[in-house]
Amino acid sequence: MAEWMIEILLDADGYRPVGVEIIVLQPMEIILLKLRIASQIAVAAFTITLVCDLAMNGRKIIADGKRISIEASAGGFSRLLFTIFSIIFLGLLGFVYAHEILIPFLLDYLAKDASTAGLDSTWQLRSWIGFIMGLYIGSIVSFQIPLAVVILIRAGLLERKTVTDNRSFLWFAAAVFGAFVSPPDPLSMFLIGGPMLVILEIALLLERITSND
Repeated sequence: MAEWMIEILLDADGYRPVGVEIIVLQPMEIILLKLRIASQIAVAAFTITLVCDLAMNGRKIIADGKRISIEASAGGFSRLLFTIFSIIFLGLLGFVYAHEILIPFLLDYLAKDASTAGLDSTWQLRSWIGFIMGLYIGSIVSFQIPLAVVILIRAGLLERKTVTDNRSFLWFAAAVFGAFVSPPDPLSMFLIGGPMLVILEIALLLERITSND
């Protein structure tokens, strides 16, 4: 999958701003790039698997840990289907956001920033593709966080009031996440963390409306 993604990015238009040259500095660069992308794919796959497991067995896992008994609830398969649908929907939403807004803006921003300083833009292949793939996977994974929070609330591991009373920490965590996967300027950090917080607020509102409490 990593090799296939690299080929797509190299052949696609729109990922290399005008005046930017892409270079390879060492023979092992492609292999190292594949390993980096493969590890990112593995993290994304693990996150999705964990969310599905929590959706199916979260309440039972928490009950076993607390040594309490719970009634067997029906509809486990339907919950799993809904979770998978939500993961796909949020993942596609994150992909479209990264493809249409985030990546074009940041690549153009970086190229113009170098041009304004009077510098020629020469980007290393591994850094260039790694940056793009990091933004794609980071957006897809970050858009799953609201779903994970709702599942943790429904499983009883997290209280809704705890989340709503600590919004300032959520904003800080979103800013840190944005700085980790993008240039550390305020606008880029907001473009990464902002949509995640908006979706989280919507998810919390829907969870409160549909909750039986």
